[in-house]
Amino acid sequence: MEKLMTDTSTEGYPLDGAIEALLFVSDEPVSAATLARILDRKASEVDGALYALATRFEEEGRGIQLREVAGGWRLYTHPAFHDIIEQYVLSWDTRALSQAALEALAVIAYHQPTTRSAISGIRGVNSDAVLSSLTEKGLVKEVGRDSGPGNAILYGTTRTFLEKFGLRSLKDLPPLEDFAPDARSREYIRSRLSAGESAADTDFESDEIVDKEPVLEQAEAEVDADAEEDLELID
Repeated sequence: MEKLMTDTSTEGYPLDGAIEALLFVSDEPVSAATLARILDRKASEVDGALYALATRFEEEGRGIQLREVAGGWRLYTHPAFHDIIEQYVLSWDTRALSQAALEALAVIAYHQPTTRSAISGIRGVNSDAVLSSLTEKGLVKEVGRDSGPGNAILYGTTRTFLEKFGLRSLKDLPPLEDFAPDARSREYIRSRLSAGESAADTDFESDEIVDKEPVLEQAEAEVDADAEEDLELID
């Protein structure tokens, strides 16, 4: 195996290193034939290098594995490290939110399902960027369409949001009054929420009040369904 790793070089770099780099940037299995074509090497030579690389990873106890799946080769994290990987991925520190994102998330959490324009109306600034960030992080998702003209997308929180904040359901959100030190502050919060709804109605040139309860119930039902599906997979 050591001789193979030493001798398999192409255009100034080792063949096994080139293969590893190509597989690292691929999001699907890559066949030995494809790698051979890209590297301008014989398929048998690349095939041998792949098996040798997979063996070396295993013998050295590396954190990644090279597996042959679905007609090709792909890098995977080693199952022995899945517990610590899960801790890292779910760590709040690795997915820190900006103040703007926290504001938008709070609006959605307490005002869902709600539209993009309503979120911006309540915050007083454009929230497109932070909404995209929250969606990418899996904390927010599309839960339906507004029934008024324009059929704006309605956003709500996800099961990941509940997990991050340690909530069993949206009913466990602390009352808004807990964040308002006095009656004047509470009234201000209510007025901002009302202003947000008015802004959304103005954008769509409609005074129609959207019945959000069915959409919210559907969103919570989806959360429960996802949880049941995960339990079935675990079983």
